[in-house]
Amino acid sequence: MKFSINRTQFIKTLNDVQRAISAKTTIPILTGLKLVLSQEGLTLTGSDADISIEATLATTDEKNQLTVEEPGAIVLPARFFSEIAKKLPEDQMTIAVGDNFQTTIRSGKSEFTINGLDANSYPHLPEIADQNPFSIATDVLKQLIRQTVIAVSNQESRPILTGVHLVLNSGEMLAVATDSHRLAQRKLTVSVPSDVNYDVIIPGKSLIELSRTLADGDETVEIRIAENQVLFKAGNLAFYSRLLEGNYPDTARLIPTSSSTQIEFNAPVLLAAIERASLLSHESRNNVVRLTLNTADNTAIIYGNSPDVGNVEETLQFENLTGEDLEISFNPDYMKDALRSFGQTAIMINFTAALRPFTLVPSEDQEHYIQLITPVRTF
Repeated sequence: MKFSINRTQFIKTLNDVQRAISAKTTIPILTGLKLVLSQEGLTLTGSDADISIEATLATTDEKNQLTVEEPGAIVLPARFFSEIAKKLPEDQMTIAVGDNFQTTIRSGKSEFTINGLDANSYPHLPEIADQNPFSIATDVLKQLIRQTVIAVSNQESRPILTGVHLVLNSGEMLAVATDSHRLAQRKLTVSVPSDVNYDVIIPGKSLIELSRTLADGDETVEIRIAENQVLFKAGNLAFYSRLLEGNYPDTARLIPTSSSTQIEFNAPVLLAAIERASLLSHESRNNVVRLTLNTADNTAIIYGNSPDVGNVEETLQFENLTGEDLEISFNPDYMKDALRSFGQTAIMINFTAALRPFTLVPSEDQEHYIQLITPVRTF
């Protein structure tokens, strides 16, 4: 195996693939990067058994400056190889595999020799048939991920909650995540045949890495779903993830259908106020802030307190307040995550009672996106 390639293009692709490679794995060869060279191009593969990423640098793309001298395959130690590639002196690099998988990396007057492994020992990627694939705009998918993964659980005691529940039914996609303290739900309309239905749970960690890997230049992402795997294809990149097994809890019943108090805020303004209040609440053992709404006085006041440091009180700016008076306490970190997901927009917060979950929705589009937060009992 021997080829030369533009180092900048190679490192860019290497960085994407390396997201799937973990130093902590029970399968030693997965700490390596697999390279497969053919006359069509160079394919890089990285995997940690949960996530696998494959990317191809085509010989037809002039930016790659890829010259194939001898096709072949090799697995190289990812960490060392990545550091070497990034430190080489020239724009072009040449890689040649000799006897016993010894691999020589040259650039300018610099030459490294490292020990490789037999590519035939590398686990095969799952084969996912192309039946019933569907596509989503890249920016929409990245937004959906950003808005839902904030609510996935980090607790392995309930593995099913570490994923995002994705349901595709009659052209509508529903994405839901909850850690039992908060919930995020996003709806999308997807162009698929009406008989294509899916109900899967994708690990939150996989979706976070997918979002980081997707390039802004890719217009759409093709999604294929199999029995225990999902494949996302965008441009020259293929991203595989295992699916979580089990039944996701029925979250529809958690979302209130009515409210007794409604208040409208500008999301960035409320976020800034919550951040100020949490400066002191973070010093407290229970990390709670309190919100008091008084409809007679038309006031909204937030309080943060730490017995060791002091307290903070701020009268909030808001657009509109209706309904009953209310005093409610909540974790400010959950509220900050929720508010950041809305971006620069107006939001409506709907309360039912001091100890009942409350919801946040965009004022302009209350059907397609909702955040739910469970309050904290402080007495």
